[in-house]
Amino acid sequence: MKSLFLSASILLCVNFSEAQNIHFTMFAGISNYQGDLQPKRFTFEQGNLALGVGGLYELSEKLYLRGNVTFGKIKGDDKKSFTNSTRNLNFASNVLDVHLGLEYDVLNSYDRSLVPFVFAGVSIFNFSPYTFDTTGRKVALQPLGTEGQGFFQGREKYGLTQLSLPFGGGLKLALSENVRVRFEIGFRKTFTDYLDDVSSTYADRAQLLINNGQRAVDLAFRGDELKGSTLAYPAVGAQRGNAGNKDLYYFAGIGISFRLSPMSESRERGAGGGRGKFGCPTNLY
Repeated sequence: MKSLFLSASILLCVNFSEAQNIHFTMFAGISNYQGDLQPKRFTFEQGNLALGVGGLYELSEKLYLRGNVTFGKIKGDDKKSFTNSTRNLNFASNVLDVHLGLEYDVLNSYDRSLVPFVFAGVSIFNFSPYTFDTTGRKVALQPLGTEGQGFFQGREKYGLTQLSLPFGGGLKLALSENVRVRFEIGFRKTFTDYLDDVSSTYADRAQLLINNGQRAVDLAFRGDELKGSTLAYPAVGAQRGNAGNKDLYYFAGIGISFRLSPMSESRERGAGGGRGKFGCPTNLY
Protein backbone atom coordinates (compact mmCIF):
# COMPACT_ATOMS: atom_id res chain seq x y z
CA MET A 1 0.00 0.00 0.00
CA LYS A 2 2.85 2.35 0.84
CA SER A 3 4.47 1.73 -2.55
CA LEU A 4 1.14 2.16 -4.32
CA PHE A 5 0.48 5.44 -2.51
CA LEU A 6 3.98 6.68 -3.31
CA SER A 7 3.61 5.78 -7.02
CA ALA A 8 0.25 7.52 -7.23
CA SER A 9 1.69 10.63 -5.51
CA ILE A 10 4.58 10.79 -7.96
CA LEU A 11 2.24 10.33 -10.95
CA LEU A 12 -0.08 13.11 -9.76
CA CYS A 13 2.90 15.36 -9.15
CA VAL A 14 4.26 14.76 -12.65
CA ASN A 15 0.85 15.42 -14.25
CA PHE A 16 0.46 18.60 -12.23
CA SER A 17 3.97 19.64 -13.22
CA GLU A 18 3.21 19.11 -16.91
CA ALA A 19 0.07 21.24 -16.66
CA GLN A 20 2.08 23.99 -14.99
CA ASN A 21 4.47 23.91 -17.94
CA ILE A 22 1.74 24.91 -20.40
CA HIS A 23 0.71 28.52 -21.05
CA PHE A 24 -2.32 29.44 -23.18
CA THR A 25 -1.80 32.58 -25.29
CA MET A 26 -4.07 35.07 -27.07
CA PHE A 27 -2.98 37.79 -29.49
CA ALA A 28 -4.53 40.87 -31.11
CA GLY A 29 -2.79 43.41 -33.32
CA ILE A 30 -2.14 44.24 -36.97
CA SER A 31 -1.03 42.29 -40.01
CA ASN A 32 0.83 43.81 -42.95
CA TYR A 33 3.29 42.92 -45.67
CA GLN A 34 6.24 44.19 -47.67
CA GLY A 35 6.28 43.64 -51.42
CA ASP A 36 5.82 45.28 -54.79
CA LEU A 37 2.68 47.18 -53.73
CA GLN A 38 3.92 48.04 -50.23
CA PRO A 39 7.68 48.69 -50.29
CA LYS A 40 8.16 49.81 -46.68
CA ARG A 41 9.88 47.24 -44.46
CA PHE A 42 7.58 47.94 -41.51
CA THR A 43 4.62 50.29 -41.44
CA PHE A 44 1.15 50.63 -39.96
CA GLU A 45 -0.11 52.05 -43.27
CA GLN A 46 -2.65 49.71 -44.89
CA GLY A 47 -2.43 47.49 -41.81
CA ASN A 48 -5.35 45.27 -40.83
CA LEU A 49 -6.63 43.48 -37.73
CA ALA A 50 -4.90 40.21 -36.81
CA LEU A 51 -6.04 37.73 -34.15
CA GLY A 52 -4.35 34.61 -32.85
CA VAL A 53 -4.36 31.87 -30.23
CA GLY A 54 -1.64 29.47 -29.22
CA GLY A 55 0.37 27.90 -26.48
CA LEU A 56 3.77 27.80 -24.84
CA TYR A 57 5.38 24.71 -23.33
CA GLU A 58 8.01 25.58 -20.75
CA LEU A 59 11.12 23.52 -21.47
CA SER A 60 13.11 25.49 -18.89
CA GLU A 61 12.79 28.78 -17.05
CA LYS A 62 13.99 30.63 -20.18
CA LEU A 63 13.20 28.34 -23.12
CA TYR A 64 9.74 27.54 -24.51
CA LEU A 65 8.27 25.50 -27.31
CA ARG A 66 5.65 27.72 -28.95
CA GLY A 67 2.78 27.12 -31.34
CA ASN A 68 0.32 29.67 -32.72
CA VAL A 69 -2.50 30.00 -35.20
CA THR A 70 -2.89 33.59 -36.45
CA PHE A 71 -5.39 35.03 -38.88
CA GLY A 72 -4.88 38.41 -40.55
CA LYS A 73 -5.25 40.33 -43.77
CA ILE A 74 -2.69 42.01 -46.00
CA LYS A 75 -3.23 44.49 -48.81
CA GLY A 76 -1.45 46.95 -51.06
CA ASP A 77 -2.41 49.68 -53.49
CA ASP A 78 -0.27 51.61 -55.98
CA LYS A 79 -2.41 54.68 -55.29
CA LYS A 80 -1.22 54.66 -51.67
CA SER A 81 2.40 53.54 -52.01
CA PHE A 82 3.25 56.11 -54.74
CA THR A 83 6.05 53.91 -56.10
CA ASN A 84 4.38 52.97 -59.37
CA SER A 85 1.09 54.85 -59.57
CA THR A 86 0.74 54.47 -63.35
CA ARG A 87 0.65 50.68 -62.93
CA ASN A 88 -2.47 51.21 -60.77
CA LEU A 89 -2.59 47.71 -59.27
CA ASN A 90 -4.11 46.74 -55.94
CA PHE A 91 -4.80 43.56 -54.00
CA ALA A 92 -5.89 42.15 -50.69
CA SER A 93 -5.52 38.69 -49.20
CA ASN A 94 -6.53 36.89 -46.03
CA VAL A 95 -3.62 35.05 -44.43
CA LEU A 96 -3.88 32.03 -42.15
CA ASP A 97 -0.56 31.30 -40.43
CA VAL A 98 0.22 28.15 -38.40
CA HIS A 99 3.52 28.51 -36.57
CA LEU A 100 5.75 26.20 -34.52
CA GLY A 101 9.04 27.30 -33.03
CA LEU A 102 11.17 28.09 -30.00
CA GLU A 103 10.99 31.15 -27.77
CA TYR A 104 13.86 32.29 -25.55
CA ASP A 105 13.71 34.75 -22.67
CA VAL A 106 16.84 36.90 -22.61
CA LEU A 107 16.36 37.30 -18.84
CA ASN A 108 14.69 35.01 -16.32
CA SER A 109 11.02 36.00 -16.06
CA TYR A 110 10.81 34.47 -12.57
CA ASP A 111 13.37 36.97 -11.32
CA ARG A 112 12.23 40.06 -13.25
CA SER A 113 8.87 41.58 -14.15
CA LEU A 114 9.90 42.93 -17.58
CA VAL A 115 11.74 40.53 -19.84
CA PRO A 116 12.74 40.72 -23.53
CA PHE A 117 12.37 37.58 -25.64
CA VAL A 118 13.17 36.35 -29.15
CA PHE A 119 11.73 33.52 -31.23
CA ALA A 120 12.19 31.62 -34.49
CA GLY A 121 10.64 28.61 -36.15
CA VAL A 122 8.66 27.53 -39.20
CA SER A 123 5.16 28.38 -40.44
CA ILE A 124 2.69 27.02 -42.95
CA PHE A 125 0.53 29.78 -44.36
CA ASN A 126 -2.35 30.08 -46.77
CA PHE A 127 -3.15 33.15 -48.87
CA SER A 128 -5.15 34.07 -51.96
CA PRO A 129 -4.73 37.55 -53.48
CA TYR A 130 -7.82 39.17 -54.91
CA THR A 131 -8.94 42.52 -56.29
CA PHE A 132 -12.14 44.19 -57.50
CA ASP A 133 -12.71 44.91 -61.17
CA THR A 134 -14.23 48.09 -62.58
CA THR A 135 -17.76 46.78 -61.88
CA GLY A 136 -16.94 46.13 -58.22
CA ARG A 137 -16.82 42.35 -58.62
CA LYS A 138 -14.32 40.48 -56.43
CA VAL A 139 -11.83 38.54 -58.55
CA ALA A 140 -9.27 35.96 -57.36
CA LEU A 141 -5.97 36.72 -59.08
CA GLN A 142 -3.99 33.48 -58.88
CA PRO A 143 -6.24 31.52 -61.29
CA LEU A 144 -5.88 34.28 -63.91
CA GLY A 145 -2.11 33.98 -64.34
CA THR A 146 -1.70 37.74 -64.83
CA GLU A 147 2.03 37.41 -65.61
CA GLY A 148 1.49 34.57 -68.05
CA GLN A 149 1.79 31.75 -65.52
CA GLY A 150 1.05 28.47 -67.18
CA PHE A 151 2.39 29.32 -70.65
CA PHE A 152 4.83 32.28 -70.71
CA GLN A 153 8.60 31.67 -70.44
CA GLY A 154 8.10 28.59 -68.27
CA ARG A 155 6.31 30.47 -65.50
CA GLU A 156 4.27 28.21 -63.25
CA LYS A 157 1.24 29.16 -61.21
CA TYR A 158 2.22 29.81 -57.60
CA GLY A 159 0.84 27.71 -54.75
CA LEU A 160 -1.54 29.25 -52.23
CA THR A 161 -0.23 27.20 -49.28
CA GLN A 162 3.48 27.62 -48.60
CA LEU A 163 6.21 27.63 -45.96
CA SER A 164 7.68 30.69 -44.29
CA LEU A 165 10.40 31.28 -41.70
CA PRO A 166 9.12 33.23 -38.68
CA PHE A 167 11.42 35.32 -36.49
CA GLY A 168 10.91 38.18 -34.09
CA GLY A 169 10.75 39.20 -30.48
CA GLY A 170 9.15 41.40 -27.90
CA LEU A 171 8.67 42.08 -24.21
CA LYS A 172 6.85 40.22 -21.47
CA LEU A 173 5.40 41.94 -18.42
CA ALA A 174 4.69 39.55 -15.57
CA LEU A 175 1.50 40.38 -13.69
CA SER A 176 2.08 37.25 -11.62
CA GLU A 177 3.83 33.88 -11.96
CA ASN A 178 0.79 32.72 -13.95
CA VAL A 179 -0.23 35.71 -16.08
CA ARG A 180 1.97 37.74 -18.43
CA VAL A 181 1.19 40.52 -20.87
CA ARG A 182 3.17 40.33 -24.13
CA PHE A 183 4.12 42.83 -26.83
CA GLU A 184 5.34 41.02 -29.93
CA ILE A 185 6.54 41.68 -33.48
CA GLY A 186 6.84 38.62 -35.70
CA PHE A 187 8.10 38.64 -39.29
CA ARG A 188 7.54 35.84 -41.80
CA LYS A 189 10.17 35.44 -44.52
CA THR A 190 8.52 33.74 -47.47
CA PHE A 191 9.84 31.93 -50.53
CA THR A 192 7.33 33.53 -52.90
CA ASP A 193 7.12 36.88 -54.62
CA TYR A 194 3.42 36.54 -55.29
CA LEU A 195 1.67 37.50 -52.06
CA ASP A 196 0.44 40.51 -54.08
CA ASP A 197 0.27 38.68 -57.45
CA VAL A 198 3.10 40.91 -58.75
CA SER A 199 6.62 39.67 -59.36
CA SER A 200 8.50 40.10 -62.63
CA THR A 201 7.63 41.32 -66.15
CA TYR A 202 4.59 41.72 -68.36
CA ALA A 203 3.67 38.82 -70.57
CA ASP A 204 2.85 39.37 -74.23
CA ARG A 205 -0.65 40.87 -74.34
CA ALA A 206 -1.85 38.84 -77.32
CA GLN A 207 -0.60 35.56 -75.83
CA LEU A 208 -2.08 36.44 -72.43
CA LEU A 209 -5.44 37.10 -74.07
CA ILE A 210 -5.40 33.83 -76.00
CA ASN A 211 -4.21 31.64 -73.12
CA ASN A 212 -5.68 33.24 -69.99
CA GLY A 213 -8.49 35.44 -71.25
CA GLN A 214 -9.59 39.08 -71.31
CA ARG A 215 -9.90 39.40 -67.53
CA ALA A 216 -6.24 38.44 -67.10
CA VAL A 217 -5.29 41.21 -69.55
CA ASP A 218 -7.55 43.74 -67.82
CA LEU A 219 -6.08 43.07 -64.36
CA ALA A 220 -2.45 42.59 -65.36
CA PHE A 221 -2.19 46.35 -66.06
CA ARG A 222 -4.71 48.90 -64.83
CA GLY A 223 -3.05 52.17 -65.73
CA ASP A 224 -5.63 52.66 -68.46
CA GLU A 225 -8.32 52.92 -65.75
CA LEU A 226 -6.88 56.18 -64.41
CA LYS A 227 -8.88 59.28 -65.15
CA GLY A 228 -7.76 60.85 -68.41
CA SER A 229 -5.20 58.10 -68.99
CA THR A 230 -3.86 57.38 -72.47
CA LEU A 231 -1.62 54.58 -71.23
CA ALA A 232 -1.61 51.29 -73.12
CA TYR A 233 -0.70 47.77 -72.01
CA PRO A 234 3.14 47.70 -71.65
CA ALA A 235 5.42 45.93 -74.09
CA VAL A 236 6.34 42.31 -73.45
CA GLY A 237 9.21 42.09 -70.95
CA ALA A 238 8.54 45.51 -69.40
CA GLN A 239 9.08 45.61 -65.65
CA ARG A 240 5.95 44.84 -63.63
CA GLY A 241 7.57 43.96 -60.29
CA ASN A 242 10.90 43.15 -58.66
CA ALA A 243 11.50 39.41 -58.78
CA GLY A 244 14.76 39.79 -56.84
CA ASN A 245 13.00 40.47 -53.52
CA LYS A 246 10.68 37.89 -52.01
CA ASP A 247 7.61 39.14 -50.17
CA LEU A 248 7.42 39.41 -46.38
CA TYR A 249 4.42 39.54 -44.05
CA TYR A 250 4.29 40.26 -40.34
CA PHE A 251 2.15 40.53 -37.23
CA ALA A 252 2.58 43.08 -34.43
CA GLY A 253 0.47 43.54 -31.34
CA ILE A 254 -0.33 42.73 -27.74
CA GLY A 255 -1.06 39.35 -26.20
CA ILE A 256 -1.58 37.69 -22.87
CA SER A 257 -0.55 34.28 -21.54
CA PHE A 258 -2.12 32.21 -18.78
CA ARG A 259 -0.54 29.22 -17.08
CA LEU A 260 -2.88 26.28 -17.69
CA SER A 261 -2.58 25.08 -14.09
CA PRO A 262 -1.81 28.11 -11.88
CA MET A 263 0.90 27.85 -9.25
CA SER A 264 -0.10 28.83 -5.72
CA GLU A 265 2.08 31.30 -3.83
CA SER A 266 3.31 28.54 -1.56
CA ARG A 267 4.65 26.69 -4.57
CA GLU A 268 6.18 29.63 -6.37
CA ARG A 269 9.28 30.05 -4.26
CA GLY A 270 11.53 27.72 -2.33
CA ALA A 271 13.05 28.35 1.05
CA GLY A 272 16.08 30.03 -0.48
CA GLY A 273 13.99 32.71 -2.21
CA GLY A 274 14.27 31.12 -5.65
CA ARG A 275 11.42 29.63 -7.54
CA GLY A 276 10.21 26.30 -6.20
CA LYS A 277 9.14 25.20 -9.68
CA PHE A 278 6.31 22.79 -9.05
CA GLY A 279 6.12 22.18 -5.31
CA CYS A 280 6.72 18.46 -5.75
CA PRO A 281 8.42 16.57 -2.91
CA THR A 282 12.16 16.13 -3.34
CA ASN A 283 12.36 13.45 -0.65
CA LEU A 284 10.37 10.30 -1.38
CA TYR A 285 10.20 9.19 2.25
